[in-house]
Amino acid sequence: MTVETTAESDVREAVHDAARKARVAARVLAQATTAEKNEALHAAADALLAAADTVLAANGEDLVAARAAGTAESLLDRLRLTKDRIDGIASGLRQVAGLPDPVGDVVRGSTLPNGLEIRQVRVPLGVVGMVYEARPNVTVDAFGLALKSGNAALLRGSSSAARSNAALVAVLRDALAAQGLPADAVQLLPSEDRAGVTHLIQARGLVDVVIPRGGAGLINAVVRDAQVPTIETGTGNCHVYVHAAADLDMAEQILINAKTRRPSVCNAAETVLIDSAIADTALPRLTQALTDKGITLHGDLPGMVPATDADWGEEYLTLDIAVKVVDGLDAAVDHINTWGTGHTEAIVTGDLAAARAFTGRVDAAAVMVNASTAFTDGEQFGFGAEIGISTQKLHARGPMGLPELTTTKWVVWGEGQVRPV
Repeated sequence: MTVETTAESDVREAVHDAARKARVAARVLAQATTAEKNEALHAAADALLAAADTVLAANGEDLVAARAAGTAESLLDRLRLTKDRIDGIASGLRQVAGLPDPVGDVVRGSTLPNGLEIRQVRVPLGVVGMVYEARPNVTVDAFGLALKSGNAALLRGSSSAARSNAALVAVLRDALAAQGLPADAVQLLPSEDRAGVTHLIQARGLVDVVIPRGGAGLINAVVRDAQVPTIETGTGNCHVYVHAAADLDMAEQILINAKTRRPSVCNAAETVLIDSAIADTALPRLTQALTDKGITLHGDLPGMVPATDADWGEEYLTLDIAVKVVDGLDAAVDHINTWGTGHTEAIVTGDLAAARAFTGRVDAAAVMVNASTAFTDGEQFGFGAEIGISTQKLHARGPMGLPELTTTKWVVWGEGQVRPV
């Protein structure tokens, strides 16, 4: 039997204490009106803009430390905040304020022959734990979506973004308090000790759901070790399939956007599949376009880095892409369903029947027809922001906005009815 040290006990108690405070705050938020929540979101957006210099200074310290640790440039981009990015984060809070409040929505209902009125209504999940890497914008996105849906957020970011996250959460807590809402509706857990993650994801009865957001290692570890319900998000081995009936101008534009817009995010394309029927023309054109953008090609073709099974399953998150020629739509679908992660898959084609077959047979949270994989994003889908992109099938799938942060309860109204013996 493993004996818990004093230090480990202290970490566990700190996490559990934060969860208990979050539970109290969640009960208050569950009763908050839409107007109160919206006012708090606007106040938080204003406060972030006012504190931009402080937040950027903290982020600058994180970036210096990350560079000194040899962090790759693609990961530095995920960590980096700029004035424009802070403006965008604040704008995201305002967009969330403008979205319909899901709490109290009637999902379905009926009146039984005995007069009982039955309604299934949306209610908050309660205490939502987030475990995530770098990307301090997630701190604010999680806060905004949790607040609007009536949930308290326990945030456990990575040590690489510790200063940025601390500065952001301090601003958000002050904004909540100024609006008369509990500051403990958002709390940042310490990131120095990995045991904190274990205690968060195993806090049955204190935490209602945990959402990991980051690389495959983080997500797999949380899903494997969690003892509270977990929503698995987003490793993105996304494919672009250039069908035999593709417009190559369109295919090139979509492929370059899907790969290079932000290579470090989960909706970036990691594999391009080119139909053998047009390979003589499409392959040299598309590979040259990728090479011109500084992208390293992995595949079975001359001049490429030799591909192994690891390449077909890889989420590079860098300027690398796997390239494969496939014999038609059947082979493309088989390859995607074998190696894909259930995130986003795209087909470029002018053939309606092929597009319908692809969308029907590919097993993924989002399927694009003649559009970049980069569009799988909560803001792009009109959600204001997202808590993550779920690649599982229960209880949510795809970009998760406000409705996905609720559960339901059954409310039954009667007039003294009793069930027959």
